Amino acid sequence: MGYLEEPLRTYTDALASGGATPGGGSAAALVGALGSALNSMVGNFTVGREKFADVEEDVRGLLGESERLRGELERLTQADTEAYGEVAAAQKMPRETEEQKSARRAAMQEALKGAAEVPRAAVGACHRVLEIASELVEKGNPNLITDVGVAAKFALAAMECAALNVEINLAYIKDDGYNAECRQEMAPRLDAGRRLAGEVWEKVNRRMKGEGE
Repeated sequence: MGYLEEPLRTYTDALASGGATPGGGSAAALVGALGSALNSMVGNFTVGREKFADVEEDVRGLLGESERLRGELERLTQADTEAYGEVAAAQKMPRETEEQKSARRAAMQEALKGAAEVPRAAVGACHRVLEIASELVEKGNPNLITDVGVAAKFALAAMECAALNVEINLAYIKDDGYNAECRQEMAPRLDAGRRLAGEVWEKVNRRMKGEGE
């Protein structure tokens, strides 16, 4: 049974404990899932309402994508703990002979890449959550404008924290090509995500003050 099938308290107790998992990468994915869930809530309070009929088709599409992302980030919440388990298993491999040491090094590198791939996927998913928030701040039910703002803040925090968890794995991966590929993929997403989150936050605050555009 994964964490998502258990009470929330079970997860937070495990997160607070002295155990190795769950950790920051899992928590980052969960925060991203919460951001996507907020986007979905805004979508659900928009579709099917006559006053928003002109954006019905667009928001329905955003809602479907938001739910897909929520499911993906929920999956990554659990997958991060499993990926770390592979790293821990590789660390415990014997290293008494040169052959054993070589096998252990190879297993460690493979496990570290697996551990990096989970938060790497979370970075991409959270970037998309931010793109959806940037559309919902314009098209979503204005009564839920603050929820769009929270969704954007959650998604940005999750994206930056997921990237941090990619980097901690890259620090031990001896594959310069792979490391460069990961960083080149994440950098523009992080830059764009920060810009989008800032724009959404500014629009939310202006609307709250009645300033409109």
